[in-house]
Amino acid sequence: MRLLLDENLSPRLAQRLAEAFPDSRHVDDVGLHGRSDAELWKFAGEHGYAIVSKDNDFRQLSFLRGAPPKVVWLHVGNATSREIAAIILARRDRMQNFFDDPESALLIVEP
Repeated sequence: MRLLLDENLSPRLAQRLAEAFPDSRHVDDVGLHGRSDAELWKFAGEHGYAIVSKDNDFRQLSFLRGAPPKVVWLHVGNATSREIAAIILARRDRMQNFFDDPESALLIVEP
């Protein structure tokens, strides 16, 4: 499971998730800061990442285009990086099932 963390999430989140989700990156780490949603979508699809975002636009793109890439939409409101990491880590098994399911394109994660 490789995660591409959107810029609406802290770059530190990739470090917090590194043990459970190796090879995950923040958009800043791959030179995509400030790029369009379409560019992030293309990069994630071409490089085997699932997009993790609080941005509703990616949820909508998932409905319109399907996977790849898969989208993990965080419906968490204002939360710290530590809280978001805890939420994601607590749902690791659920996320693995989502990634393993070839039919699934969107996973909504809530506290």
